[in-house]
This record gives sequence, structure tokens and C-alpha cells, in this order.
Amino acid sequence: MEKGMNVHLLLKLPGGEMRKIDEREWSSDMLAALNHVNYITVGGVEYETLEGRLNVDLPAVELLIAEVRHAKIL
Repeated sequence: MEKGMNVHLLLKLPGGEMRKIDEREWSSDMLAALNHVNYITVGGVEYETLEGRLNVDLPAVELLIAEVRHAKIL
């Protein structure tokens, strides 16, 4: 069985700060899916993926994300 990679989700806050909201191991299939998606859901909340980087010191993939705010229809 192929080992996955640790992924850190970093939420970009309105003021520009970042906060880690999730850390878990992703399978190689989930990592490959990032080439085809712009949005992910975590805990029922939708996020837009902004950018990612490979941190070789950890080793981990770090994904910068922003919460999607859906407009309420009146």
C-alpha cells in the first residue's frame, strides 16, 4: 500500500493572517485530485484553494485556503 503525505490546511483570515485549521494524511489519489479542483470541504465548510507549497523540512504539503461565503437569497 502506498503511503500518503501529511497535508496542513492554512486558512487565510480577512486581515491577512494565517491559521492552521487541519492536519491529516492524504492519499496519493487525494493529492492528485488537487490538479482538478479549486474547492474543498472540511467539516462541512467549503474553502477555495488559493495556493500550495511543499515544505520539505516537515515533510508536508501546505495548502492556503479561504472560506467561501455564500450569499443568502432573500
